[in-house]
Amino acid sequence: MNNKYKGLSTYQLTIDAMLAAMVALLGYISIDATVFKITFESLPIFIGAFLLGPIDGMLIGGIGTLIYQLLRYGFAYTTALWMLPYIIAGLICGLIAKRNKFNMSKVKVLIVTLVSELMISVLNTGVIYLDSKINHYYYAGIILGSLALRLGVAFGKGIVFGAVLPYLLTAVKKTKK
Repeated sequence: MNNKYKGLSTYQLTIDAMLAAMVALLGYISIDATVFKITFESLPIFIGAFLLGPIDGMLIGGIGTLIYQLLRYGFAYTTALWMLPYIIAGLICGLIAKRNKFNMSKVKVLIVTLVSELMISVLNTGVIYLDSKINHYYYAGIILGSLALRLGVAFGKGIVFGAVLPYLLTAVKKTKK
């Protein structure tokens, strides 16, 4: 019996589904302040992208964030915009991992994770701006006033995730054997 479906193995589909569920759960149980959110929802996206590549990273980020958005806020005009930063992060991390033949040093994982977290924060800030304009709640203080705090949280998460990820990736790779 063939365990492939459209080029994805059963292992990949299972990992993608589990990681997307983790994204939704971790996004849902986040600490959500008015102007920033402390969440671990990007961690499963990084794991999937670093292990399986850009397509899987995008799927995990997109599906996981969609589920979270629908559970937390329902469907809105801007739902796809809120998914975009995580899809892009999955794509970029996956492309870098693939280019490095899925064998990156701890330092490279740290740098890629840190830059990705900062990118997610900047993109989310852009989405807040667009959402506020579309839904008529724009206030400059929401966007600019919270940017330094949002980047500080992203920097901290990037450092912690980047330090932990090499060990998580090694542990997950062992499950494939």
